[in-house]
Amino acid sequence: MHLYLVRHGEAKSEKEDPARPLSDHGREEVTRVARHVGAMGLQIAEIRHSGKLRARQTAEILAEHLSPTRGLYEVEGLSPMDDPSKAQSEIETSRQPIMFVGHLPHLSLLASALLRGDPESEIVQFKAGTIACLAWVDGGFRLEWVLTPDLAM
Repeated sequence: MHLYLVRHGEAKSEKEDPARPLSDHGREEVTRVARHVGAMGLQIAEIRHSGKLRARQTAEILAEHLSPTRGLYEVEGLSPMDDPSKAQSEIETSRQPIMFVGHLPHLSLLASALLRGDPESEIVQFKAGTIACLAWVDGGFRLEWVLTPDLAM
């Protein structure tokens, strides 16, 4: 089973727009990443996002290129300050490849909890638009790869 953790793309500042949609640059970076992983042939059952506008827009762009078989869903437990243990328990019971689109510091805490069992030990630095692929191997998760917008073609 593969898990894909994605930080939303660059968003407008709260001062510029309180809803914090993706900036033009953020939209372009997420589109580039989405095209890249689409060309890799990623198979995703579903994409889950926090419901915040910037995460939803990021998830929608990814869904356009990945066509998740079970669609796109807003879920609780992926907001910036949420406890990573809620998402972790959902992940550990899933058998399908899923993608979570969320925020910092939650994604870093979640990745560390899954990879090391310690949410406070940062392993992956999630720049805006970054995807980390974790694979379930021998009863635990391992980091397979990380794709930042700068690396996406």
